[in-house]
Amino acid sequence: MSLETKNIRNIVLLGHSGCGKTTMIEAMLFEAKGISRIGSIEGKSTTSDFTNIEKDKGNSIFSTLVHAKWKDSKINIIDTPGLDDFVGEVVSSMKIADTAGIVLNSTSGVEVGTELVWENIEKYGTPAFFVINQMDHDKSDYDKTLEQAIDRFGKNVLPLQFPYNQGTGFDSIVDALRMVMYVFPEGGGKPEKKEIPADVLERAQEMHNAIVEAAAEEDEALMEKFFEDGSLSEEDLTQGLKIALINQDIYPLFITSSKNNMGTGRVMGFINDIVPSPADRAPAKLEDGGTLECKTDGPNALFIFKTMSEPQVGLVSYFKVYSGIIKSGVDLENKENRTIERLNQIFVTNGKTREQVDEIVAGDIGVTVKLKNSHTNNTLAEKGVDFKIEKISFPEPRIREAIIPPGKAEMEKLMKALHQIEEEDPTLKLEQNATLKQTIVHGQGQLHLDIIKYRIEKMNGISMDFTKPKVPYRETITKMSEGSYRHKKQSGGAGQFAEVHMRIEPYIEGMSDPAGLTVRNKEMEELDWGGNLSYLWCIVGGSIDKNYSNAIKKGIVQRMEEGPLTGSNVQDIRVSVFDGKMHPVDSSDMAFMIATSYLFKDLFVKSAPKLLEPIYEVSILCPEESMGDIMSDLQTRRAIIQGMDSEGHYQKIIAKVPLAELYKYSSILRSLSQGRAKFSRVFSDYAPVPHELQQGLIAEYKAQQEED
Repeated sequence: MSLETKNIRNIVLLGHSGCGKTTMIEAMLFEAKGISRIGSIEGKSTTSDFTNIEKDKGNSIFSTLVHAKWKDSKINIIDTPGLDDFVGEVVSSMKIADTAGIVLNSTSGVEVGTELVWENIEKYGTPAFFVINQMDHDKSDYDKTLEQAIDRFGKNVLPLQFPYNQGTGFDSIVDALRMVMYVFPEGGGKPEKKEIPADVLERAQEMHNAIVEAAAEEDEALMEKFFEDGSLSEEDLTQGLKIALINQDIYPLFITSSKNNMGTGRVMGFINDIVPSPADRAPAKLEDGGTLECKTDGPNALFIFKTMSEPQVGLVSYFKVYSGIIKSGVDLENKENRTIERLNQIFVTNGKTREQVDEIVAGDIGVTVKLKNSHTNNTLAEKGVDFKIEKISFPEPRIREAIIPPGKAEMEKLMKALHQIEEEDPTLKLEQNATLKQTIVHGQGQLHLDIIKYRIEKMNGISMDFTKPKVPYRETITKMSEGSYRHKKQSGGAGQFAEVHMRIEPYIEGMSDPAGLTVRNKEMEELDWGGNLSYLWCIVGGSIDKNYSNAIKKGIVQRMEEGPLTGSNVQDIRVSVFDGKMHPVDSSDMAFMIATSYLFKDLFVKSAPKLLEPIYEVSILCPEESMGDIMSDLQTRRAIIQGMDSEGHYQKIIAKVPLAELYKYSSILRSLSQGRAKFSRVFSDYAPVPHELQQGLIAEYKAQQEED
């Protein structure tokens, strides 16, 4: 019998690095009889974290899809990296999950990684539950972790369980939903159900009452039944809690020791009974503002949320079916580029193990291989329908490194390999900057780029080294200048002649026409590198034919590509061409371009030029005890503090910082906070470089020019 959408559960496991997600998945698969033995990270034998690089590093780097059967349900579980450098794997997984399981470390409580994933839970409106893991640790602190969770995520955090004996002897969980105590044998596994001991019965009853009230509040009929009977049946509780979970009115909280397989079976039961199916969630948002219901009798449509390149296989595409039933061999149209893709084979997957299937129904997650023209964020659907599922919004890069160019042949191979990784990883940006004369990679953190380097060297056999990237400065002027230049050349045959008179001044939006000149024509050029050129043709009479106007403008733009101060791009200039001379035979476009180029450079250096630097708005989330060190460090980086606030039990600092001062900042911040702080950055604006720094940069550029 075909799988039904109502019996599918899509769970993404989230949490800070070290909370035990990968080990928890092992225990969940074992409980569901999906694997015969529980693997370990130390033994490099887990179903998740199966790539060589993850085994080498001992950390999750990629998201991993596994699945398990539980009663009538198929439960898809996605393991995600806890390190913020790999946030792209997290946001892509959250896009297609219907519920989030947030794993907390019972010794560390709510960590900064958890704070960041919560932003996406709120963004996608994802139902969520919490699991406090590692209850067997000798420093386990359930009450403190629960208190932090309620403090940060609100009173909707609803504990369903608490430990009877946390710490090294942990083996008993009091379950207030079912009002029973689970006592586990040594080594974990199937627990024995016992009555709740008298010394914690009152606490359990209070928790149970809170659970019943939360369930009853979701439905009038349940509320009436609750008032009449003073309680609810297990079936009524399930119904009420499911509605409350979908509406994000509750975030149930469980406890486990996944290493010893204690409590994971109960979590699986909860996922089966109460967690929503794809059919229970709101329809998917489309790019045109519409929605798409998740049902098998709708149009065939899937969304690719992840792509990876595998040796001997090629491109592997992970997708979620949002509507219809996708059968192997089906032809679908990529709605992004209008190409047709045939899905010759479709699979379900457990880590690296793939099982070929005939069909995948709406709401389920699958894998296909060797698509030719389709990548992450593409919608594939049957012909005749015209919609795109709303794309994943990936975070902007936070750090940059320049590549030390190897030999020409090696560079071509390197660029091909980097472009392949860029297709797989939308949080990586590759930039070949002609002005800076550097190839620059932009990533989420130093570890992110180090892993890219590792992959290039291990998988492609190409050496790749980084160096400090140059800063994309800008040049502009602060006052007006005007003058003329005559270009005259005679060397047998046709000569060259052009004379141009012009005025240059700083461009400000909305400025009035130049005094003393009659403007015949206005052009606004939005420059490729940002900023503007306002170009005014102010010639009265025919001193220069209007046909030469484009050549003159081209000469200006070419000169603006490499400014006189540091060779940086020039921006925000108004140029008024008001006079000149031409020759009926010797004048040409080239002659006017040359004359204009020389004149622009001459006037630019007379117009009190200044160097501008890119400024970024940096948001830092950190524990209070690290705040002083981080603030002191920011002051050494010419930062301007914009504001400070608290977010849960973390502090948030917002500052404007020059890009030149942010090199290696992710590593420095990690060191200052012992890995407990995170940051993001967005471009803000360009601001003048301090005079002493400007003089140093100009001298450095001049010395480089002389050397070249």
